Amino acid sequence: MKIIDTIKSDQVTLSFEVFPPKTSDKFENTYRAAERIAALNPSYISVTYGAGGGTSMFTAELAQKIHQQTGVPVLAHLTCVSSTHETVERTLQEYKKRGLENILALRGDIPEDGQIEHDYKYASQLVAEVKRAGDFCVGGACYPEGHIECAHKADDIAHLKEKVEAGCDFLTTQMFFDNNIFYNFLYRVKDVGINVPIIPGIMPITTEKQLARSVAMSGTNVPERFRAIVDHFGPDPEAMRQAGIVYASEQIIDLVANGVRHIHVYSMNKPSVAEAIMQNLSHIITL
Repeated sequence: MKIIDTIKSDQVTLSFEVFPPKTSDKFENTYRAAERIAALNPSYISVTYGAGGGTSMFTAELAQKIHQQTGVPVLAHLTCVSSTHETVERTLQEYKKRGLENILALRGDIPEDGQIEHDYKYASQLVAEVKRAGDFCVGGACYPEGHIECAHKADDIAHLKEKVEAGCDFLTTQMFFDNNIFYNFLYRVKDVGINVPIIPGIMPITTEKQLARSVAMSGTNVPERFRAIVDHFGPDPEAMRQAGIVYASEQIIDLVANGVRHIHVYSMNKPSVAEAIMQNLSHIITL
């Protein structure tokens, strides 16, 4: 099932992200976590490719198993910063063989060792290649606060338009903690003619360390209200977990109340977090 068909519906939907294991001996535990998330009946589950493609060997296998065993549509990630054209071509053939028809095409993060290939400079080049390779539904990433490597927001949106023109069917945002940033972003991209569906990405922050790591990687702004929550509840793991889930739930409620119909949650392979959010939204989102 093509994800764009779900996104075009007026029904409010929630999707979740999981990431593959780093080693084969962790595969079954990872799948069990994904299976519990799938039991919530999300609109789809996305499966990441790993920083620098580090866990890419398990992406196709995990995505296929989730779809075949649970019936939930899957969105398999594909990054290109550490890939050659030949590597991407092989991966696309593997996705086809496994019946995966939805791809999130990303440049990807620069690996810690700095080892990259030079066949791709921008995600738009990967999007175009995926579109040429077959009948894939292709998603892309966007950054409401601007990409951390891009000095000017206008330049970042210009690159985003190139990505859409290359064939993106929809976009998913990086995490944000202030919904006004997302609403302002929607106005800015519409002004330059970007009209594909844009799905907000919400990350429940359940530990103090998780916030520090996420902000360091993405440059995401932390509102004073949320910073106060983390400062106050961070030393108490259970309190911080509950506060983080409530904050993410409130973000989703506000998005839905303002007409946003499709929301993606970065659940970090934590079924209990996904379950708690769904419980908070039980009468708001009926999956």
